[in-house]
Amino acid sequence: HVPFCQDICYYCACNKIVTRDPDVSRRYLNYLHREIELQAEMQGNKNPVRQLHFGGGTPTYLDHAEMTELWHDLATHFNLLDQGHREYSIEIDPRTTQADCIALLKGLGFNRISLGVQDFDPLVQKSVNRIQPYSMVRDLVGHIRHHDFRSLSFDLIYGLPNQDRYTMDATLDKVIELKPDRIACYNYAHMPDRFSSQRAIDRMSLPTPATKLTIQEHIADKLSAGGYIHIGLDHYVLASDDLASAQQQGRLQRNFQGYSVQMADDLLGLGVSAISQMGDYYVQNERGLDDYYAILDKDELPIARGYKMNTEDKLRKHVIMELICN
Repeated sequence: HVPFCQDICYYCACNKIVTRDPDVSRRYLNYLHREIELQAEMQGNKNPVRQLHFGGGTPTYLDHAEMTELWHDLATHFNLLDQGHREYSIEIDPRTTQADCIALLKGLGFNRISLGVQDFDPLVQKSVNRIQPYSMVRDLVGHIRHHDFRSLSFDLIYGLPNQDRYTMDATLDKVIELKPDRIACYNYAHMPDRFSSQRAIDRMSLPTPATKLTIQEHIADKLSAGGYIHIGLDHYVLASDDLASAQQQGRLQRNFQGYSVQMADDLLGLGVSAISQMGDYYVQNERGLDDYYAILDKDELPIARGYKMNTEDKLRKHVIMELICN
């Protein structure tokens, strides 16, 4: 988890720190290196890393040298794969990612990219302080296709201010034209008391619950007509995607990053606020940077809380997984 962003998106409910101070990433990497060392001592480097995900914040807040350093740090302490069936993915912000960054990510070993699109309508973008014209995303998709990434995903959000069925219809036309392999359409939850950035959104400009339902139904119909399979909840994939075949074969799962192909039993979270699922345990790191740093200064894992599943939890988990995947 790389928590830094250059600008605030008003809708965001992620654990992020908005700053343009280039020194914050240097300090964060130093502490992340120590956490990686401590975890590697516990986990060892024998088990292959089948899936790797860089999220945030904005992972590409790191410059090229820092991104390369972090990748090599992980490769030194864990058994990263350079071939075979693996999913190494990263979330990128089209506003701050250039063609040379796409080339770097491919060269390091990433094979999946997720783009935060949200909406292509100019008024909606202005309302949530995320201006990224269609041409910007289209050009970036071209660079991603040029470097032959295994998969491209788009994140969309419905329920944003000034959205309606017709604006979403225009956005979906552009999305289908660009043909990402996977599309996640998330429901915006307006909770300004919990997320201070959402207070900048005019509540009166939000679509009504009835309009949101209409938008949701239209998304499902439009993407289905455009060749996408609704695999569950808010995710759509092309029939050729691994997730579609995994669902047909009963191998689909859902974890903290959304739907995924079952590749490993354990998930190790690194960085501030990251969540791990190891055996019967769920463990979360400290959510605040100062607390995260303070525990690592003691050469201890920066864990804030944990929970061990009992027999009923495991049954409940199995039932929920079956409902949302199959």
